Amino acid sequence: MDGVFRSGDRQMQLDLFVALPGDMAVRDQQDLMTHPFFSLAKSKRTEPIDYAAGDTRIRVEGTAEHGIATIWDADVLIWAASQLVEARDAGLRTARLLSATPHQILTFTGRGTSLRDYQRLRAALDRLQATTVVTNLRQPDLRRRHRFSWINEWKERTDAAGRPLGLELILPDWFYQGVLADAFVLTIERDYFGLTGGIERWLYRLARKHAGRQSEGWAFDFRHLHAKSGSLARFANFAIDLRTVARRQRLPGYRLAVERRPDGGERLRFAPQTYPQTRGINR
Repeated sequence: MDGVFRSGDRQMQLDLFVALPGDMAVRDQQDLMTHPFFSLAKSKRTEPIDYAAGDTRIRVEGTAEHGIATIWDADVLIWAASQLVEARDAGLRTARLLSATPHQILTFTGRGTSLRDYQRLRAALDRLQATTVVTNLRQPDLRRRHRFSWINEWKERTDAAGRPLGLELILPDWFYQGVLADAFVLTIERDYFGLTGGIERWLYRLARKHAGRQSEGWAFDFRHLHAKSGSLARFANFAIDLRTVARRQRLPGYRLAVERRPDGGERLRFAPQTYPQTRGINR
């Protein structure tokens, strides 16, 4: 689609949810935190992500034009999840069709508001729409597959000079239902948006999901992390990146330590630090 908003046009007669103003807690959907749904690289990735663990199956595909949505593009979905949970907790009606200004999304996710930032937001929306996911997660029959794009449709309203005024986007039912189920949402630190590396961002979300705020933390073998990430990097290079992230200690709320196993392999341990509680759901 061309992304141009036409007044009075409403797709599929969906109810419209107008984004709430003001500050709110940052919420993330747990399935997106623990499984490889996004590219961790800033360069365009067109090779599909194929992931299988136990009964779980995930395949993520992108187009030649846009590639697979990145973990930075997923900030739009974190914004959407935060909006929906905030509205639900306030007793307001929610919907899959969201209306917002680009400014609301950009400032919530810690971005600037220059023309370049608006252009990057448009590119993120294009990748989210062009990315196709097929998974059996949260299906009553594990042999059943759910196919969707991260954004079904999106439209933009501009002024006479072409400056962006507002956006409308339709979320897939798989994501929407997962956000509104209490057990599938966690509050994350706003400092997450300041993480610049794809692996750093992915590790933080993984740590928040598995280590949470347990005093003993959580540990993953390097090879398990490599498989779980969906990364195209060689294992040796991926291991170097893990050690670099552990050395820099930039993950908000967690201390990282590389541990040597008796068989010579390595594992990464996430240990929660003490920090102020974030308003919202703190599981």
